[in-house]
Amino acid sequence: MTEAYIYDAVRTPRGKGKKDGTLHEVSALRLSAEALNAIKARNDLDTRMIEDVIWGNVTQIGEQGACLARSAVLMSDFDESVAGVSINRFCASGLEAVNLAANQVRGGAGNAYVAGGVESMSRVPMGSDGGAIAADPSLAMKSYFVPQGISSDIIATRYGFSRDDVDAYAVESQKRAARAREEGRFAKSLIAVKDINGLTILDHDEQIRPDTDMQSLGSLKPSFKDIGEVMPGFDAIAIMKYPELERINHVHHAGNSSGIADGAAAVLIGNREFGEAAGLKPRARIRATAKIGTEPTIMLTGPVPVTEKILKLSGMEIGDIDLFEVNEAFASVVLRFMQAFDVDHDRLNVNGGAIAMGHPLGATGAIILGTLLDELERQDKQVGLATLCIGSGMGAATIIERV
Repeated sequence: MTEAYIYDAVRTPRGKGKKDGTLHEVSALRLSAEALNAIKARNDLDTRMIEDVIWGNVTQIGEQGACLARSAVLMSDFDESVAGVSINRFCASGLEAVNLAANQVRGGAGNAYVAGGVESMSRVPMGSDGGAIAADPSLAMKSYFVPQGISSDIIATRYGFSRDDVDAYAVESQKRAARAREEGRFAKSLIAVKDINGLTILDHDEQIRPDTDMQSLGSLKPSFKDIGEVMPGFDAIAIMKYPELERINHVHHAGNSSGIADGAAAVLIGNREFGEAAGLKPRARIRATAKIGTEPTIMLTGPVPVTEKILKLSGMEIGDIDLFEVNEAFASVVLRFMQAFDVDHDRLNVNGGAIAMGHPLGATGAIILGTLLDELERQDKQVGLATLCIGSGMGAATIIERV
C-alpha cells in the first residue's frame, strides 16, 4: 500500500466563540480560505495537484452549510479544479478528514489532499442544526441519551475522579498553554487571521488564562448539576443505564471543560510522488488510523477503546508512543485515558489543550494533530498518537511517525 505523508500543517488562532470574541467578525468560510491559502503560500503549491479538500465541519447549517469545503476552495486562491467535501464526525471531524485523506492516498485515489476543518461557534451556535439523537424521543429513549456534560460527570463518578482532580488538571492545562505560547511553541503552525486590508485581527489563542488556580476554579458551580438532578433530570436516565451508580457526582464546570471557540486548521497530505513533484519533503507519515463506536450514554470514553484498536492494527504497544494528544473535551476524559493506559502526564498534552484554548468543533482534530507533529519535532521524538472523544459515543485516533 502507498504511504501517506504529512507535508505541512497550519492553524488559525482559536478565538473566543462568543459575540465578543475577536474572530466573531470572521465567517467560517473566510477562516477556511485563510487556512487553505496559508498551505498554498507556505509550500509554493500548484494547487492543481490537489485531488480534493476534505473539511470537517460539525454544525452544517446557514453560512456553514451547502458544502462549505467547496465554497472555501472557491473563496481561496486554490484552482477551481480542486473539489471539496464537508464531513461531520462531531468533535473528531478535523481528524477524520485527515484520516480519510490519508486512506485515499494509501488506496491510490489521488496523490495529494488538503484535509482539516473549521467551526465558527460564535456565529453558528452549537446544536443549531438540531439532530435526532437529542430531538427524536424514540432514539433518545433507546440510547439513554444524556447531554455530554452529564456524560463527563458519569466518567468522573464511575472512575473515581474528584472535583479537585478535574480542577487540578484544568489548572495544569492553563499553565502549559501559557508556557507554550510564551516560548513560541505554536509559532511553526500558527497563522494570523487578517482582514481584507491585510491588517491582523488575531495572531494568538485568545482564551488562555495563565492566572487560573484552584481557588478561582473552586468558586465555580457545577454546570450540569441542575439539569442532572432537577426532576425529571438526566441523572435518573444515566442511573437507569448504570444502576451500580447510586448518584452522579457533578464536578465539571466552565473552567475544567473545553471552551467554545472559533478556528480552522489544514493539513497537506500526499504520497512520495507528490512530494517529489512539488519539491517538498515529508515531515511525518501517517502510520495508522482508526475509529470506533462506544456506549452512547457515557459517550466520551472513546479514546480508550480506539487507542486499543489502533495499537493492535499497527502492531504497537502503548510504550511505543512518545507523545499523546487527547482532546480536552472535559478533564475527566483525559484523566480516564491516563488511568486506563498508565500514561505519564509528561507525555500527554504537553502544551495544554482545549480546556485552556478552546474547542472549535470541526477544526480541533486537525489542530491537535499539527500540535503533535510540531512537538515531536521540537523534542526530537518519533511517534505520536492523537485521539478525541466524540458525541453519540465514538472515538477516533491517528498515529504519526516522523520521517
